[in-house]
Amino acid sequence: MFIAGGAWLKLHVAQVNALNVFPVPDGDTGTNMFLTTQAALKQLHPYNGAHAGEVAALASHRALMGARGNSGVIFSQILEGFSAAIADKADFSVPEFAAALHQAGEKAYKAVAEPVEGTILTVIKEAARTGQEVAGSQTDTSRFLAAVLQSAQTTLKLTPELLPILKEAGVVDSGGQGLVYFLEGMWRSLQNLPVDADDNPEAVLAAQLHPGTIEETYTPGYGYDVQFLVHGDYLDIDAIREAIASMGECPLVVGNRQTVKVHVHVPDPGAPISYGISQGFLTDVVVENMEEQFREFSQQKEIVTTAQTVDIALVCVSPGPGLSKAFESLGATAVINGGQTMNPSTQEFLNAIEQVPAQQIIVLPNNSNIILTAQQAGSMAVKDVRVVPTKNIPQGIGALLAFNPDIDMAANINRMTDNTDYIQTIEITRSVRTTTINGLLVHENDIIGLLNDTLIATGKYINQVTLDVLSHVNIDDLEIMTVYYGEETQADDVEQLPALLAKIHPHLEVEVLDGGQPHYHYIISLE
Repeated sequence: MFIAGGAWLKLHVAQVNALNVFPVPDGDTGTNMFLTTQAALKQLHPYNGAHAGEVAALASHRALMGARGNSGVIFSQILEGFSAAIADKADFSVPEFAAALHQAGEKAYKAVAEPVEGTILTVIKEAARTGQEVAGSQTDTSRFLAAVLQSAQTTLKLTPELLPILKEAGVVDSGGQGLVYFLEGMWRSLQNLPVDADDNPEAVLAAQLHPGTIEETYTPGYGYDVQFLVHGDYLDIDAIREAIASMGECPLVVGNRQTVKVHVHVPDPGAPISYGISQGFLTDVVVENMEEQFREFSQQKEIVTTAQTVDIALVCVSPGPGLSKAFESLGATAVINGGQTMNPSTQEFLNAIEQVPAQQIIVLPNNSNIILTAQQAGSMAVKDVRVVPTKNIPQGIGALLAFNPDIDMAANINRMTDNTDYIQTIEITRSVRTTTINGLLVHENDIIGLLNDTLIATGKYINQVTLDVLSHVNIDDLEIMTVYYGEETQADDVEQLPALLAKIHPHLEVEVLDGGQPHYHYIISLE
């Protein structure tokens, strides 16, 4: 049942990712939950025993270590609670199944400092409540699980009524949807239904809520990352964008009638390259095996540490090579490559914590979706680990600037946490779907601007959207603006931005640096 749940979730990763409230290109709840379950399933496949408690313990332990993102951590806690309830049981009855689900829900709620209803927490709570109601009169496991699943599905549909931001965006909770898919896979295994092919489209709740918006050309996986430039005289950028989008995931097509940059994740790299050649001549062709990248990432080849022994070590998460260099220059002892597109796992945090030459460690997750994972790793570490809950890159840099090696851990935590309050953050990226957020209509492929995690501007041009976001800031109170541009940002935009800023806000001290981050054209710190 565990294996089937993981397989069914894997089949629907893209649907879960598409439910991200903000239409940013790094919605990754499905990916995080899938990778968390994969970590658990690696322990289950070779298991040859027949003890339910052992199975649950194996799944739980590896899920805890492999948990990624907030959704992955909460899911790992659900498995932890379930495992603890049946730890000594070779087999279990329907009432014991119900009790284990109840304990799973309680464990998940305790893992979150401020639980929010309308999320995966509500789904597991209501599913468990139904399980306890049914268990008194039902002895058949399949029928019991069917009732639990139906409750989870119904609760999922109601999440927009519990969380207004979901209702405005027109989506159900992504973490809750991932849990429903997992439970559905477990139930399908009892019905001898396949979990490697979606033979029941009506079961895809996300597609029911948004008919015609979720399409997949291949089963989600890693595949290849393909990038190139197309050169020609009369390139049709809209036609190229439509063709590339039909080939795979994470499509990005930008440029003009003479030069178009293409980026896409596909199972066969030859398809977009051949198409590109049919449109013009190609340069800067890059093909990367994402499966191999993930394998190297999991093996911690991306953790950079210093060799110098320190009293307090600083472990930071960075989404780009330029930002990694900035963290290192500011005193980071270890930098974990990750962030918006590949959230580090609990195990990867533990590896970095173990490698750094200190017994006291401060962790800067630098992403709101990584804070729970960092905290989970800290609670499991042998060393003294504290997490400063930095939600983005500028907050992480601000925290590093406040660090003082001559004072103790507690004083540093206070200084670093306080310093994040003085920093405002702007993020400029591209919308991946049409939606309404904060009363603002956003169209697919629009440039969007977020101020302190609130989407407040949209448009067609990167620099104009940046200026629009700045108009919502009390700019006279600010002195320093640091712009980290991403790997997909056009050189012309980067070169023109300082002059535009100097003309409108001449008092600002502006610095533009190569952050190298994916998806986000600009990450901007205002101080």
